[in-house]
Amino acid sequence: MKSSSRWRALLFMLIVIVLLAPWRLSYARVAAASVNRFAADTKANGFTLEQVMSSPFPAELIASADGSKIAWVFDDEGRRNIWLADAPQFKGRALTHYIEDDGQEITGITFSPDANFIAYVRGGEANSDNEIPNPTSDPAGAKREILIVNTRNGNTTKIAEGSAPMFAPQGDKLIFTREGHLWAAAINEIPAKRLLKALTNDEKVKQMFAIRGEVASPVWSPDGAQLAFVSVRGDHSFIAIFDPKAATLRFLEPSVDRDIEPRWSADSKQLAYIRLFNVTDVFSRDNERITPWAIRVVDVANGKGREIWKSGKTELDSFARLPLGDNQLQWANHKIVFASEMDGWAHLYSVSVNGGEAVKLTAGNYEVENVAFASDRTYAIVATNADDIERRHLWKINLAGGKPEALTSGDGIEMYPLIVDGGQRIACLRATARDPFLPVIYNADGTNMKMVAPDALPTDFPASALVEPEPVIVKAADGMEVHCQLFKAKNAAGKTPALVFMHGGPMRQMLLGWHYNYYYHNSYAFNQYLARRGYTVIAVNYRAGIGYGRAFREAKHRGQRGASEYQDVVAAAQYLQTRSDVDARRIGLWGGSYGGFLTAMGLARNSDIFAAGVDLHGVHDWTARVGRSPWATGNNEALRIGKESSPISSVEQWKSPVLLIHGDDDRNVAFSQTIELTRKLRERGVDYELLIFPDEVHDFLRHESWLKAYQAAADFFDRKLK
Repeated sequence: MKSSSRWRALLFMLIVIVLLAPWRLSYARVAAASVNRFAADTKANGFTLEQVMSSPFPAELIASADGSKIAWVFDDEGRRNIWLADAPQFKGRALTHYIEDDGQEITGITFSPDANFIAYVRGGEANSDNEIPNPTSDPAGAKREILIVNTRNGNTTKIAEGSAPMFAPQGDKLIFTREGHLWAAAINEIPAKRLLKALTNDEKVKQMFAIRGEVASPVWSPDGAQLAFVSVRGDHSFIAIFDPKAATLRFLEPSVDRDIEPRWSADSKQLAYIRLFNVTDVFSRDNERITPWAIRVVDVANGKGREIWKSGKTELDSFARLPLGDNQLQWANHKIVFASEMDGWAHLYSVSVNGGEAVKLTAGNYEVENVAFASDRTYAIVATNADDIERRHLWKINLAGGKPEALTSGDGIEMYPLIVDGGQRIACLRATARDPFLPVIYNADGTNMKMVAPDALPTDFPASALVEPEPVIVKAADGMEVHCQLFKAKNAAGKTPALVFMHGGPMRQMLLGWHYNYYYHNSYAFNQYLARRGYTVIAVNYRAGIGYGRAFREAKHRGQRGASEYQDVVAAAQYLQTRSDVDARRIGLWGGSYGGFLTAMGLARNSDIFAAGVDLHGVHDWTARVGRSPWATGNNEALRIGKESSPISSVEQWKSPVLLIHGDDDRNVAFSQTIELTRKLRERGVDYELLIFPDEVHDFLRHESWLKAYQAAADFFDRKLK
C-alpha cells in the first residue's frame, strides 16, 4: 500500500514537471535572453556600467606642514585607502591596504607635525540612534575608529573610537572628538623604525576637559600653548580657550549670539572670529532668512576685543556657509581675509585688523570655491568658475590687492589646490569631460602638469568612448535662465528616448565634465552610460544650486516654499520635446535626494510629459520628517505651503511608472518618505517598483550598491521607454 502511494506521488510529480516544463523553459529563456540582450547591447555600445564606474575617486587631498608630502583617499570600487606622494617626484603609492567593498569610509586624514604619520578615521558617523553605518549587515557590527599610519613603512595602529583627529603641536598626543567632547591619546614612537605604539589604557586616553554643551572647531595656537574652540550651547555659542599647562578654561567676549570660526594670529597673541547675531527668524515665503554678522579680533592676554567689520542688513549681506572649509576666515599678516556674497557672488575680501572698509580681492560674475593660502600669507591659489562658469580653474590672488592671475584654463576642471614643495608647485585634483578626477602637480605658474598616480586608472576605462556634454541654456516659464549639460545619445538612429537628470543638494552644480563630489561623480558616469545606451540626457542646474550667484541659489519660493525650481525641470523637458532627434512621447527623468524630490514632482504633476522616472531617496512630503528633525514645526502657514510644494499633494494625478530606490539607514532623507509615497501609489494603483538596500545610508557606501541601483535604473528605463 505504501509502495503504491509512493508510485502515485511520483507519477503526479512527473505529470506536473511535464506540464510546467514549457513554462520553466520559457521563463529560463526569457531570463537568459534578457541577460544576453543586456550584455550584447552593452558590448555593442562600447562599454559596461562596471567599466565606466571603475575609476578610483580621490578625496581628502592634504599636504604636510612643510609641503614635502601630499596624501589623499582613493575610493577604488569601494576599497578605500590612503595614498601618499613625496617630493620631489610626487609619485603616488598606496599607504594602507584595505581590500573589501565594506562601506567603511576613510575621512579626517591629517599629517603629524613631522609628516612621519597620518591619523585618520575609519567608519562613518553615527545616526540618531548612535549606530555606525554597517551597509554589509556584518553581524559583528561596525565601529568608527581613529588610526595612525606610518608614512615610511605603512604600519598602522588603532588609537581609539572617535572622530576628527588632530595632532598636538609637539606630536606627542592625538586629540580627537568623542560624543561632542575632546579627548587625548598619548602616543610615542619606538626607535629603529618600529611600529608606532598607542598607549590606550584608561590613564593615557582621557577627556581633555569637561564643559557644558559640545566642542567644535578646535585649533591650536601657533606656539602650541593654547587650544581655541567653539563651545556650542544650542541657541548660542562661545569662543573658548583651554590652557593645558594651567588646566584652565576661559571664554572670550561671551554674549547671546553665536560665535564661530576662531583663528589665531601668527604670533599667538590675537584671535579673530565670526559673530552671528541672533535675530528673530520668522518663516516667510517671500523673504529669505537674514543673518547679520561681524568679524571681531580679541587680544588673548587681556580678553579685550573689537569689531573690525560688520555686514549690512540686506539678503546679500547675510552670512552664508560657503564651500570654503576652514578658509571662510583667515589671517593674512595684518589683515583678515574673509568670504562674502555682499555683491551677489561668493568672493574674497580683506580688512585691516584695526578695522575699516573691506577690500575686494576677487570680483566678477563667478564664485570662489576653494582657497589655499601661501605660508607667508602674501598670496592665495583659488579654484573658481571665472571666465568658464560650467567648470573650475585655478587663479592666483595677491592678498595685498591687484588683478587675479589665471593659472589654468581650457577643458580641464581643477579643484582643491594645495601649495607644496616650498611654494614651487601646486597640487590639485583635475578632470575633463572624459578623464575622471585624479591628483596632479603643476609648476607654481600653472605649467608642466604631471599626473601623481598615472597608473591609477584601469586599463579598460572607456575614456575615449565617452561623449562630451554640450552646454545648453533653457528658459523657465517665469523667465529664469537655467544652465544645463546635454549628453547626446551616441550612435543612435531616428528619434531617441530622453531623460532629464536633476542633482541633489540642492547646493550643487553639475559641470561640463566629471564631478569633484563622489555622489555626482557616480551620477555623471551613469549619464554617460545612458547616453551610450541610446538615451539623450539633459542635466539641469536648476535654481537653488551654486555657481550662478546668491540670487539664483536663494531663489524665491524654492523647495518647501513653493517648489519654484520645478519650472526649470519642465523647461528642460520642453527643450527636449523640440529636438528633432528626441521622441517627445518617451521622456523620463531621474535624480537622487533633492533630485529625487524633483523626479517625484515631475511624475505627480506632469505624467503627460514624463513617461517614467527613477527616484533615489527623494523627499516626497516637506511637512513630514526629512532628516533628523521635523520641518516648520508649529507653523501652520509653513506647513500648508510645504504640503502644497510636495509631490504627495499631487499624487492623484500620478500615472507614469516609477522605480523607487532607498537605503533604510538614510540619515539625510528619512526612509519613511518612501514608505508614505509607496502607500499612496498602492492606493491609486500606480505602476511602481522598489529597490531597497537594508542598512545602506543616503550616499550609498558600497560600490556594489551603486552598481545595483544604476543597473536596475537602466533596465527600468529600457522596459518603460524603449
